Amino acid sequence: MIVDISVVTQMIFRAEMRRLICIVGLLVSLMVVSQCWTFPFGKTLYFLSANMGSTPMLIANAADGLSNLESAKIYAVEVVAGNDSSPSNLDNKFRYENGVDNEDYNDLESDGLGNLSKMSISEKGVKGFGMESDSSRYNGFNQVSMKNESYEKEAEPAIGSRTTSSEARNQVVSVFRDSIRDLDIKRESDIRETELRITTDSENMANSSLFMPKRWANNPTTLSQMNSLLLQSTLSFHSMRSRWSSVRDRELQSAKLEIENAPTIRNNPELSAYVFRNVSKFKRSYELMERLLKVYIYKEGEKPGFHQPYLRGIYASEGWFLKLMERSKKFVVRDAKKAHLFYLPFSSKMLRITFSEQKSGGKKDLEKYLTSYVSLISRKYRFWNRTGGADHFLVACHDWAPYITEKCMKNCIRALCNANVGKDFKIGKDSSLPVTYIRSGEAPLKDVGGKPASERSILAFFAGGMHGYLRPILLHYWQNKEPDMKVFGPMPRDIEGKTLYREYMKSSKYCICARGYEVHTPRVIEAIFYECVPVIISDNYFPPFFEVLNWEAFSVFVQEKDVHNLRNILLSIPNEKYKAMQLGVKMVQKHFFWHKTPVKYDLFHMTLHSVWNNRILQVKPI
Repeated sequence: MIVDISVVTQMIFRAEMRRLICIVGLLVSLMVVSQCWTFPFGKTLYFLSANMGSTPMLIANAADGLSNLESAKIYAVEVVAGNDSSPSNLDNKFRYENGVDNEDYNDLESDGLGNLSKMSISEKGVKGFGMESDSSRYNGFNQVSMKNESYEKEAEPAIGSRTTSSEARNQVVSVFRDSIRDLDIKRESDIRETELRITTDSENMANSSLFMPKRWANNPTTLSQMNSLLLQSTLSFHSMRSRWSSVRDRELQSAKLEIENAPTIRNNPELSAYVFRNVSKFKRSYELMERLLKVYIYKEGEKPGFHQPYLRGIYASEGWFLKLMERSKKFVVRDAKKAHLFYLPFSSKMLRITFSEQKSGGKKDLEKYLTSYVSLISRKYRFWNRTGGADHFLVACHDWAPYITEKCMKNCIRALCNANVGKDFKIGKDSSLPVTYIRSGEAPLKDVGGKPASERSILAFFAGGMHGYLRPILLHYWQNKEPDMKVFGPMPRDIEGKTLYREYMKSSKYCICARGYEVHTPRVIEAIFYECVPVIISDNYFPPFFEVLNWEAFSVFVQEKDVHNLRNILLSIPNEKYKAMQLGVKMVQKHFFWHKTPVKYDLFHMTLHSVWNNRILQVKPI
């Protein structure tokens, strides 16, 4: 039999082509099934891969008729896969490399919000960072839930979807449900794994000296040492000698002499001597401030960084002062020659937001911007050059404020929330600004007050995010350890969670004010608001108005290294002393209140007096 070679070749070729076509068809089918399936509902399901070591991200923009899905939501579970994303290690790496600050991480930090067990952060919270919304991908341990956003868009029908049979559709739905079930199981497993890692990190930090902060090897500045430094500052002069004398200098010299020789006050219904270092000197200094002090506010500076207050959140103090200072008719003058002090009216928070929106929000950028601002006013006015800026002042609450003002405004009086004497805060020149968390610009004093001392059954309370190195250690030692120590992580951010947080504050004898990423925390003033004795655990923190207030009369200071002994320290305080401190909290309370229209001895006047006091310290007596 003669075989036609060409015919055989054609048969083999056709067979191979059919096989190749089948393989290609199978691959295309798999791609269609895994990437884009269209259901009879006219919606589309996508499976996306979330990079950065995460499990797949599911965008369910379909399945209107599927009971086991929530329509139009995104669930993204980020898994710590080879990356140490515990809160303690995110401290420097995340915050400073990506420009996220204390408030960015926890805008509602004082309520102990942002539940890590739920791992959720809203779209509104992301926008509050002053960052692009896609920055949410950096939140390595968050579950993102967004409703009805631009991600929910219609897609083109999948290839071949019109010829899908009923049986094929049922198969698709079955596979889809199996995928969702597997993803839900994986999501729950990932959450438990992340929680376990956080707990393990906390235990390791607490139990191993390798994880202890290096600063604990050095002795922090104690209260007694701060007192000594404050006394020394009255004998030294931080400011440059004025290039020429003025009438205002002589007025300050006379005021200083009057304060030093203030008459002794026996009884004063407005002020309690118990909470002051020297109530007589304070009263005389305050009276002279009201009578003499004049402030010139520079008109230079563009909004929103300048002349635009930010009135809510944990950085609200700088905004409230800016707003009330620019509205003041008593202290502000238009003629700069009549001024004792010169105010640099910028908001560190607004500058941070503005630069973030411009894609250049680093510390260096903000520092350069303020340096150019100082250069402008020094060229345009003669007052900066007369003292080198020593009679100028700023009020700034953002974490970065000490850094961005350290060089260009080094001689200025800086009222700072981040008052860390272990770094660049200068006792006697700089002043400590209270961190007051304002939830409502219209009602800054909402919910103030608490139970009397006899009805406070809880020994100590803390709740909050695991910011910095100290709080995980605090929870390791005291969470669920003693019934009278109510120490928690983040509480739910719903209405019930906020109400519970306030009730704990109002029902506890002591409120633990543990530092976060930086030395300051809004809990100090919150505790005073709710008439709870603050327990400040923050080495090197210089308390607000320390130059005039006797903080030991109404608060407790515990060194960070003694956090393991916290309960014994609190139990060792006699009940009578506790009652006296709780009464002191009530006495000092009014000095930490913001009012829409300032009142005597309130927070606006106390902040201004702190600046006035430090300027008085710098002038030589007659």
